[in-house]
Amino acid sequence: MSIKNGLIAGLIATIVLSIMMFIATGMNLVPGMNAIRMWMDILVSLGLPMTPVIGWIAHLLLGIVVWGIIFAKTYEIWPGGRTMKGIWFATAAWLLMMILFMPMAGVGFFGGSLGHGGWLLPLILHFIYGTALGWAGEWLQARESGAGTSTSAA
Repeated sequence: MSIKNGLIAGLIATIVLSIMMFIATGMNLVPGMNAIRMWMDILVSLGLPMTPVIGWIAHLLLGIVVWGIIFAKTYEIWPGGRTMKGIWFATAAWLLMMILFMPMAGVGFFGGSLGHGGWLLPLILHFIYGTALGWAGEWLQARESGAGTSTSAA
């Protein structure tokens, strides 16, 4: 997959994820679980100003640029069809989140201080992100190759 397609797929998946995060936060499904706030806390500790804009920029850069490029470069190694490739990739990203991001955000490994929802809600959200990423990536590749929209099953 081209980097361009990875970035566009990352954008689409990040938009879908952001909408779902907004809904989950608004419903207070896991009290204390707010990824943008967690990003703000991490970035403040690095000397950046405390503002939601900084949290959103970090979220968008990670979802679109970092994960989009890495997904494009590793697309062929993930097993399965488009949906499974995205889900496998997003599960790896979730695991990194659980062992790196969550402790840095002050909620412990696997979001331990947030209870079961500290790992479960992010896993569900990553599955949604991965599904969108895989579908978008496959669709973009099919368009680029002139094959049209792929209708194969995942």
